Amino acid sequence: MRLATTNRGGRISLLALGVGCERGAEAAEAIGLAERALQESGFGLDALGGIFSLDRKRGEPAIQALAEHFRREIVFFDARRLEKETPRLQNPSEAVYRAVGCHGVAEGAALAGAGPDARLVVPKMRSEHVTVAIAVSYVARVQF
Repeated sequence: MRLATTNRGGRISLLALGVGCERGAEAAEAIGLAERALQESGFGLDALGGIFSLDRKRGEPAIQALAEHFRREIVFFDARRLEKETPRLQNPSEAVYRAVGCHGVAEGAALAGAGPDARLVVPKMRSEHVTVAIAVSYVARVQF
């Protein structure tokens, strides 16, 4: 994962982009939605630490396209790990739980990727076939 460089009030910001998609979603749809979410976050691309998703989405062309477009690593979590994020989700879904075993892919992956002190800055956004969310965590800046 890439280290972020955005400095906000003496802290370094780390963004985690969580993404879910239907099988065979188009790359352009995923990229367009992710770019819109980044713009809404108020942070620059330099703060994006990585892309995070459910392990069942490994190999999806749309998610691979995001990694190439943003030049970031993709980290996949299993459903059990994403389910641990349920108390922090803003948009938990029983339908998603029945389909994949966790109550939220995009929000859960973003929160899991950003860490235990993270918060959602862009809750789940959806297009026709893709969902994204962005979480942020802050690291205290070390003064030398």
